[in-house]
Amino acid sequence: MNKARPTRQRPLDEPKVVDAAEFSKRHKIKPGQKLFATLITNQGTMIGELFWEKVPNTVANFVELAEGTRGFIDPKLDPTLPIEKRVVKRPYYDGLIFHRVIPGFMIQGGDIAGTGAGGPGYTFGDEFVKGLTHDGPGIFSMANAGPGTNGSQFFITEKSTPHLNNRHSVFGKLIEGIEVQNKIARVEADNSRPLEPVVIQKVLIGRGKPKRP
Repeated sequence: MNKARPTRQRPLDEPKVVDAAEFSKRHKIKPGQKLFATLITNQGTMIGELFWEKVPNTVANFVELAEGTRGFIDPKLDPTLPIEKRVVKRPYYDGLIFHRVIPGFMIQGGDIAGTGAGGPGYTFGDEFVKGLTHDGPGIFSMANAGPGTNGSQFFITEKSTPHLNNRHSVFGKLIEGIEVQNKIARVEADNSRPLEPVVIQKVLIGRGKPKRP
C-alpha cells in the first residue's frame, strides 16, 4: 500500500496554534475570502486553493513558511551553535525539490534537506475536519511520521487515496495544473526519487485571487 513516507524533525517548540479568527487577523484576509498558493516549478506551474477557514493551523504553517514569516532551523548553519542562533526567516519552500514521486499516487516535497527526513525543526498537531478527505486528484496534504508530527513536507495526490484519511491533514486542492502534477509524477526516477531535480522555484500566496508568474 502506498504511504506518505515519514519525516524526521528537530527540537523547536511547537508553534502556537492558530484558529480561523487569528489567521484572518494575522494574514489580513476576510471571512469567506479565498486563499491560493501558486507553486512555480521547473516543470510548470500549479495553483491550489488553501482551506484556511477549515484548517487554519495547517494553512498558517504552510503560508508563513512560504512567505518567510515563520522561523525554521537552517540545516546549513553550524550544528554546534545554539538552536536559537540557527533559526532563520526567509521563504522556506523556494528552491526546494519534490524528492519523491509515484505515478498514480502523489508527489511529495517541502524537505529543506531534500532527503525526505528533514523539516523546519518543529512539529505540530493534525487537523482532521469532516468533509476534507483525500477524495480525488490534486489534494494538498501533510506528510508526517505518525500522529502529531507535521512539519513542512506535503504531498499532492493524483487520485483518490482514502487510506490516508484521518492520518494526513488535508489543507488544499489544485484548481489549475493537475497536468503538471502528472508530469512531475512521471519524471525518470530511481526508487521514487527524480534523477533530475524537480525544483519548486517559488511559492506565491494570493489573497482573493491567485498570483501568477
